[in-house]
Amino acid sequence: MVPATPMTDDDSPVARDPLRAALLDRFGLEDFRPWQREAIDALLEGGQALVVAPTGGGKSLTYQFTATCLPGVTLVISPLVALMEDQVRALDQRGVSATYLASTLQPDVRRARIAGMLAGRYKLVYLAPERLQFDGFVDACARAKISLIAVDEAHCISMWGHDFRPDYLRIGDLIERLRPPRLMACTATATPDVRNEILERLRFDRERVRVVLRGFARPNLHLAARTVDGPTESKETVRRELRRVLGDPVRPRGGAIVYAATRKNTEGFADDLRRAGWNAAPYHAGLGADERSSLSERFSERRIDVVVATNAFGMGIDRPDIRTVLHLQPPSSIESYYQEVGRAGRDGAEAHGLLLCSGVDIALRRRLTQMGTDGQAPDPAQAARAWTLFRELLRYLDAGTCRHDFMLRYFGDEREILGGCGHCDVCATIDQRDDEVPQAQVDTTVRMGLSGVARARQRGGLQAIAEMLRGASSQRTQRFGFDQLSTFGLLRDRSQPWVLALLRGFLAAGWIDLSPTEHPVPFVTASGAAVMRGTEPVRFRLPPDRERPRAAAARRPTAEAAVGTYDPALYERLRAWRAEEAKRRGLPAYVVAFDRTLQEVAARRPGDLSSLSQVHGLGPARVEAYGEILLDMLRSSAAT
Repeated sequence: MVPATPMTDDDSPVARDPLRAALLDRFGLEDFRPWQREAIDALLEGGQALVVAPTGGGKSLTYQFTATCLPGVTLVISPLVALMEDQVRALDQRGVSATYLASTLQPDVRRARIAGMLAGRYKLVYLAPERLQFDGFVDACARAKISLIAVDEAHCISMWGHDFRPDYLRIGDLIERLRPPRLMACTATATPDVRNEILERLRFDRERVRVVLRGFARPNLHLAARTVDGPTESKETVRRELRRVLGDPVRPRGGAIVYAATRKNTEGFADDLRRAGWNAAPYHAGLGADERSSLSERFSERRIDVVVATNAFGMGIDRPDIRTVLHLQPPSSIESYYQEVGRAGRDGAEAHGLLLCSGVDIALRRRLTQMGTDGQAPDPAQAARAWTLFRELLRYLDAGTCRHDFMLRYFGDEREILGGCGHCDVCATIDQRDDEVPQAQVDTTVRMGLSGVARARQRGGLQAIAEMLRGASSQRTQRFGFDQLSTFGLLRDRSQPWVLALLRGFLAAGWIDLSPTEHPVPFVTASGAAVMRGTEPVRFRLPPDRERPRAAAARRPTAEAAVGTYDPALYERLRAWRAEEAKRRGLPAYVVAFDRTLQEVAARRPGDLSSLSQVHGLGPARVEAYGEILLDMLRSSAAT
């Protein structure tokens, strides 16, 4: 949504809709996003809403606007003081009375603000969940006239989520005591399991609650993932990507975030980038609160171009021109990754996300899942769950289908399936692959790889086993005795990166696992043993061979050959429509539809929505948005 000029026509759409008129008057916006209106209607009707929408999608407006329409006070529970401060400042500038309560305030300031809440001087009161540990504060909330409780970043309440906060567990008791007439929770990333836990722990009434799941599709974001040999290649890849996307370090085309797994890595790589001419700074939880706040502010105000950070950075960052988010090492889960990479391209313009992973990173993550807090061993169920979440991320890393559609299916947002975004790294190459490998060859290759892991008997890591399967007589393979095994050299025609990708695919499939030791080593699981023995079928896609002979590449069909002969006049009409639609919506043309899609429409001339949905790149979201328009153009073209 963008600020709009108020309309004066009494019969305008805004004038006919009191809520839109109020939105324009109070927030300077002409209309809601459809999912925002759905959530607001649910709340104003006295109901409950769980809103799952991506970072920067406008979730906060749903409870802020609703609060201005209700009597009494709206309590907003949020985990980040800086975010509360920013939202209160913005509301005050719009004439909406708001405040926040946190331990960072002086006691007399907190008491004055609580008194103001009881006197009804505020429409919104933000509070950190830590406030709920004080009985006196909860008693004060019980005496206030609460019309709505909104829980922001609600995934923090899930013990199986990626950002669990124990203080969030107190919120359910608060809701049970206050029994507010309206209840809302919102989050940027929540799988079906996490959504169910949010509903349960926050005491939602499943008969009343409306679950609003929208906006996960980010087709302006070019997603890519790549396996690398180790830290040196990761850093060099990130340097090249920064140059490619942002251009000259002195005059970059926007900002960038580089995520690293450790504080040491953030400081070291930020130093590297500064020496290369970038205006870069590190960010991690070990910095002082004032320093972190200052750095976030300077980045948001474009006084810093690149931030190298741990996962402590990002929540509440409001910078629309972040052109790329790069991960030197993978985060702990798909939820974490999608939230972090989703900070790129919030202005709707072209942006990029690149995830890098090496065998060293996988071993590090395995160790981290076995580390408890305060020297205590982790709960076995939580450790197992953490490892499962990371293995889901490995599945994304080795995905053989569109990365955007992979994400949409993971979060259960089937309505927005794109049918291929056309520009992630998988979509960019999928039409250039040779014919599918025969199943018999897949079966043989998988069983050879699993046999190599089994024969290693946990004597070496992924790199060593890959060398053994390739027949590389290195110091490592000789030390472990791998050069004497019957599996030595079974995959000698493959490269080291290809065999490592194969082994990671096994890990993601659950056919091998890593030992929870200081130096994790792979072993074959029960399901992997069944596949290896042939008692279970091999449902697996081999990694793409990026080193095929040129002759094979020459045999690949071009995109135009793949769609057949098309009517060039119709194709140009479709392109002209796409250009107008993209301009109207303020989007890049490829977000509306990419060339191959329009070529295939012009070639196949589908006659109904069902046939149209079979066209490459026309998933449910695009068919819903543009299907009837395309069919009308086809009918008009046939009549002339």
